[in-house]
Amino acid sequence: MPRGPLMIIGGAEDKVRKPTILKHFVALSGGREARIAVIPTASSLGREVVEVYEALFTKFGAAAVEAVRPESREQAHDPALVKALDDATGVFMTGGNQLKLSSIVCGTPVGDAILRAHERGAVVAGTSAGASIQSSHMVAFGVGGATPKQRMTQVAAGLGLVGTTVIDQHFDQRNRYGRLLMIVAQSPQLLGIGVDEDTCGLVEDVDGDLVMRVMGKGAVTIFDGSRMVSNAYEAKRSSPLLASGVVFHTLPEGSVFNLTARALVPQRPAVDPEEADELAEAGRDLRQLARDIAAADATPAAIARRLKKRRTPPTSS
Repeated sequence: MPRGPLMIIGGAEDKVRKPTILKHFVALSGGREARIAVIPTASSLGREVVEVYEALFTKFGAAAVEAVRPESREQAHDPALVKALDDATGVFMTGGNQLKLSSIVCGTPVGDAILRAHERGAVVAGTSAGASIQSSHMVAFGVGGATPKQRMTQVAAGLGLVGTTVIDQHFDQRNRYGRLLMIVAQSPQLLGIGVDEDTCGLVEDVDGDLVMRVMGKGAVTIFDGSRMVSNAYEAKRSSPLLASGVVFHTLPEGSVFNLTARALVPQRPAVDPEEADELAEAGRDLRQLARDIAAADATPAAIARRLKKRRTPPTSS
């Protein structure tokens, strides 16, 4: 069985006017048969955050929504919480403090159940903190800024649903270019993925490769440091870092990127509807002309005059 889709949401996803991303999550989870487990451990809001997502997912047609909220590593061993995840067709991790989320969930039976859900084909989604924890390496905390500087952020272990990556969120809105690039400069084997607000990277297994399609109003930014040159190993304190040769991708909605091959997947260009209609009409006229000539119905000149007359709108009297 192929692994289930991953939805990496950059935070602040639209919940009212155009909740496209959340609707898509429910649809992928099974629509009216969806059984969704919401993990709000990262949030400080308590039951309120669960009620928001429960109302939304139910409105979008989900059959059942259940809270899975371990508040300690001991609670993350609770068999009832594990069973809720084992029964789920969709798992949704809310925003909040990603270091709290990873320190409670990773390496526990609840964390293992999330991995099992993904392996058996369930959808695993997360917004903000819930997005960051999906990577193998996770931004724990740090400051914003466009320039990568030594020690501007810290890294912790994530769930590893997307291997050899580090994911950051609220990316453009909070100017997190520098801190993501700092991590890539220190660990060039990691693919840096920054997701804007109300934007989602939908990751699916396609013939053994992880392929990401972008949806939402923002963009996904990718830093590929495979061939970069950096001085991160010798830079002192908070000095700016050398980061040369980084491959930079900005991916708006509709873009498709192969995370395994680290390459853009070409897409067919969009066709203008009016242009398509004109081409279709021209094709119909040419086919009719060929039929008329073949039937010796008239000379080509007479047929051309007839077509011209057909296309000329009648004059009003």
